Amino acid sequence: MHGRKMIVKICGMRDPENIRAVEQLKPTWMGFICWSGSKRFVDHAPAYLPQCERVGVFVDAEPTYIYNMVHTLGLHRIQLHGNETPERCRELARDTQLPIIKAISVSSKDDIRRATDYEEVANHLLFDTKTPLVGGSGEQFDWSVLEDYQGTTPFLLSGGIGPADAPRLAHFQHPAFAGIDLNSRFEDAPAMKNVARLSTFLHEINAFAKQ
Repeated sequence: MHGRKMIVKICGMRDPENIRAVEQLKPTWMGFICWSGSKRFVDHAPAYLPQCERVGVFVDAEPTYIYNMVHTLGLHRIQLHGNETPERCRELARDTQLPIIKAISVSSKDDIRRATDYEEVANHLLFDTKTPLVGGSGEQFDWSVLEDYQGTTPFLLSGGIGPADAPRLAHFQHPAFAGIDLNSRFEDAPAMKNVARLSTFLHEINAFAKQ
């Protein structure tokens, strides 16, 4: 990432005051989970919405629900975290005129190869840890499997990134690596981020990037 601005997405936001506090850290994107199976589920607009780009996270949702939440939350991007087909991604991009982030759940190199199906339809990919639940597990996958990703679509690294990972991220290199997705490892409780912990981590990331 040397010489490039890293995308920082802070996901799983819900509490208005916590949103205000996290916004002061100037993340690139803030994520809102629009899936009822999540402990961080957002079913209505929080009393305060951030000025940074807002990403709605959906899991195999009906298009009408996605359209409604795009309006309710004033979304700038759509993240699809289920088994959405490339065709569905293409339809949603066309109908909402919003960029698409397609999450790929990873446990092996075979999962990385699946990512090529979305090369033409996603603006970004997001590689997350494959778990029984969807996201927010706090578990990491083996980042070395990303060496098998030969595509050109930029991707975010997700899945259990925590406060101790700044040095690892500083040494992680891939031509399509565009940023990071932070969630459960920076929480005091579901949907409540520890702002001090986030601030320290982001300062460390920036310091490494300047080296």
